[in-house]
Amino acid sequence: QVQLVESGGGLVQAGGSLRLSCAASGRTFSSTVMGWFRQAPGKEREFVAAISRDGGTAVYADSVKGRFSISRDNAKNTVYLQMNSLKPEDTAIYYCAARTGTIMLRDPADFTSWGQGTQVTVSS
Repeated sequence: QVQLVESGGGLVQAGGSLRLSCAASGRTFSSTVMGWFRQAPGKEREFVAAISRDGGTAVYADSVKGRFSISRDNAKNTVYLQMNSLKPEDTAIYYCAARTGTIMLRDPADFTSWGQGTQVTVSS
C-alpha cells in the first residue's frame, strides 16, 4: 500500500479555484490508479475523478466534468486536482485514493489506500 497525504483545501468564493495535491510515499505510486473522492456532511462518499497509471487517461463524475482536472507527476509521486468554477455544492472533504491494477473504477470500495482528507468550502 501507499501512504497518501492531501493538501490544498480551504475556503473559496463561488466561481473561484483551488488546486489539491496528494503526495504518496512508497515505490509503487507509478503502478497505481489514483482517484479523488469527496464526502459532504450527511452524504455518502462519491467519486470525483480518476487517472491512469501513466496519466494518459482521466475520467470524471458528470457533476465536475469541464470544471475539474486531474493530473499526476510520477517523478514527484503526486496527484493533483485542479478545481475551477467552484460551486457551493462542491463543499466537502476531498480524499485521494489509490488502487493497484489498470482499471479505473469509481466505487470507493475498489480503492485500497486513502489519505486523511482535506476540507474544501465554497461560499456563495
